[in-house]
Amino acid sequence: MLSVHTSPLAQPGTGDAGGMNVYVLQSAVRLARQGVEVEIFTRATSSRDEPVVEAAPGVLVRNVVAGPFEGLDKNDLPTQLCPFAAEVLRQEARQQPGYYDLIHSHYWLSGQVAWLARDRWRVPMVHTAHTLAAVKNAFLAEGDAPEPMSRIAGERQIIAESDRIVANTVREADQLVKLYGADDDRIDVVPPGADLERYRPGDKLAARRVFDLDPAEQVVAFVGRIQPLKAPDVLLYAAAEVLRAEPDRPLRVLIVGGPSGTGLDRPDALIELARSLGIADRVTFLPPQPAHRLVQVYRAADVVAVPSYNESFGLVAIEAQATGTPVLAADVGGLGTAVRDGISGRLVPGHRADDWARALRGLLDDASGLARMAAAAVAHASEFSWDHTAAGLLTSYSAALAEHRAITARIPGTLQGESNQARSRALWRRRTGAVRR
Repeated sequence: MLSVHTSPLAQPGTGDAGGMNVYVLQSAVRLARQGVEVEIFTRATSSRDEPVVEAAPGVLVRNVVAGPFEGLDKNDLPTQLCPFAAEVLRQEARQQPGYYDLIHSHYWLSGQVAWLARDRWRVPMVHTAHTLAAVKNAFLAEGDAPEPMSRIAGERQIIAESDRIVANTVREADQLVKLYGADDDRIDVVPPGADLERYRPGDKLAARRVFDLDPAEQVVAFVGRIQPLKAPDVLLYAAAEVLRAEPDRPLRVLIVGGPSGTGLDRPDALIELARSLGIADRVTFLPPQPAHRLVQVYRAADVVAVPSYNESFGLVAIEAQATGTPVLAADVGGLGTAVRDGISGRLVPGHRADDWARALRGLLDDASGLARMAAAAVAHASEFSWDHTAAGLLTSYSAALAEHRAITARIPGTLQGESNQARSRALWRRRTGAVRR
């Protein structure tokens, strides 16, 4: 696996670390449990990073030195793809021929490296985009910076070159076809999951004691990176509207996460917004939490809000529901799959504060309905596990390997012993239609 821009070992909610980090690590761990050895290449971000870390039995994380350890923005990383790719190729060269059977790249930067390694190693390439620039630009938060055209061009290249593409939802698969011209026959829909062994219902009052929260308050939590895309400000505006109408309502907003992306330009913007709205005393800010404490955040909340402008899936929504906490989410991207509207939570069209305030009041004021949703949320989340994700990935990998072997067998000049260059030319002719099926 390739995860160039963010390490699967990083704390989600800090910097560029988020749901993708969880996806990469958890899917690798589950694949290893099913007998697949996984090596994850990522960029080292500290001189203290060991070159190789065993993340779990059968899962190695290789920290590649490519550029300075600190101070590189995600948008600067394309300048470091060459040294990153060189180290990936060198690592394979130290092994016996055929050491790696398949490459799975995560995010478009990794896809650029995987494309090169795929042709060099003569193995199939599977790609997961996680987010798509064209989609992000279509649902851009006010004041947020659009993704550059160079990224869209890079994504188009990767989607055209990948042997298989893994999409999180049917909606994402449709976007790949409509916006990027992907071949739908090469797309496999494999939803992400949650660690259902960790995220499960527990004692709400005990969870509130962990964070010194009042047992009598109505708690709505936001968990994620603090940046315009994730729209935590929408929740604050909605909470302010609720409290303007009902100043005595015991409402508490819990914000868990750290500044990220364009949110780094004004790291205290959300704190300042809460103060300007007059609700600073009703908002509690917590830094990103490790998994064993994050489960307590979910349990402590009456509702978890996911107001993002776009989500390819929304792992927070599944994790929260797995603990028995209903979710109030924007009706965008994969959140329509992650949340069963009216059953395990509510989907809100758009990001208007009055719509969100109305939906929030509707949930909090219906105690019996909230209890029914809590039970349904656990049942809904049980359909999404990392074991299910790993099984879906194995099916995709098997299809990629079978197609790859079939291509190799059909094309003259790609027998074992042919040069990588000759084989790459033959595969290129096959993919572009220069060789008949």
